[in-house]
Amino acid sequence: MRRLLPAALLGSALLLFGKGALIYGKAGVAQVLLRRAWASTLRGGGDVKPWPWADTWPVARLRRPGGSEDYIVLAGASGRTLAFGPGQVSGSARPGERGNCVLSAHRDTQFAFLRYLKAGDLLELETPDGARHSYAVYDYGVAHKSQVELLRKTFEPTLTLLTCYPFDSPVPGGPLRYVVRARLSEARRADASGGPGLPTAFRVP
Repeated sequence: MRRLLPAALLGSALLLFGKGALIYGKAGVAQVLLRRAWASTLRGGGDVKPWPWADTWPVARLRRPGGSEDYIVLAGASGRTLAFGPGQVSGSARPGERGNCVLSAHRDTQFAFLRYLKAGDLLELETPDGARHSYAVYDYGVAHKSQVELLRKTFEPTLTLLTCYPFDSPVPGGPLRYVVRARLSEARRADASGGPGLPTAFRVP
């Protein structure tokens, strides 16, 4: 029995590692196919599916200037979509337009970098017309998933990025979300703390 226990533990560890590696591998391969679909979109191809059976398509390209982050954003934010890349929450403003454009992704893949963003950092969204929109971070923190006010429309062009929290938790899901908000840099106010910030009860110290 004692000899079987280490083997069982090793087997469980390898199984968990395999599942984690599969998530990273799927996201990596998908981004290659998504970049091809995005290139077709920029050439005027419309809503180009990355593979024939896909129920989503690229709607934007998200970059962090000066960083290695460069992701194709997909339509919708279902669990199936987020397995391949960041997704735009249905009903939120289209990338680059006035309103609140809400993007979501997993904390251990594409949106792991959110924890390092600070006020004033820039994010770039490329839209299907080839235009590149620069957003400046003005707020970030932790909120409860029930706080739907973070999804509400805004007057200014706003980018809201959501992912699960805490980042290092081995348990998927949970009630908390890490939120980063940015404004289109051309509309950025002198006071970076102004505007609709995160609820005080859930702010990161």
